[in-house]
Amino acid sequence: MKNNVSEGLAEYPQEVMELINNQQYFGRMNEPISSSYLKGPCGDEMEFYLVIDKNKITEIKYYTEGCHATRACAAMAAKLASGKTIKEALSISAGEIIAKLNGLPEDHLHCSILAVSTLYRAIADYLLRL
Repeated sequence: MKNNVSEGLAEYPQEVMELINNQQYFGRMNEPISSSYLKGPCGDEMEFYLVIDKNKITEIKYYTEGCHATRACAAMAAKLASGKTIKEALSISAGEIIAKLNGLPEDHLHCSILAVSTLYRAIADYLLRL
């Protein structure tokens, strides 16, 4: 990440801080079924990696060196998509991520759009391979 994880976290609720520090969905995959990369207008970059079996997301990872909000939004998108069918994952919205991350600063709402857009692109990568 660009910033030290402990810097600037005082503005975030405890649940968001825990998500930012949770490594469950963070990292890269060597052999995903599909993947994606996007660079947001703010300059933050995000990657998603998916393993899909029988139309269900069985494993998901994200990677970013972006700000705390970018990481929190990516982690929430991964958490929401994990174990879901492709159709269910495509119903995840930026608004849902914002609602789940109660307390996301107004000037970082665009991070939720980057997260769902990158997730959708990874899903599209999978669908186009069928």
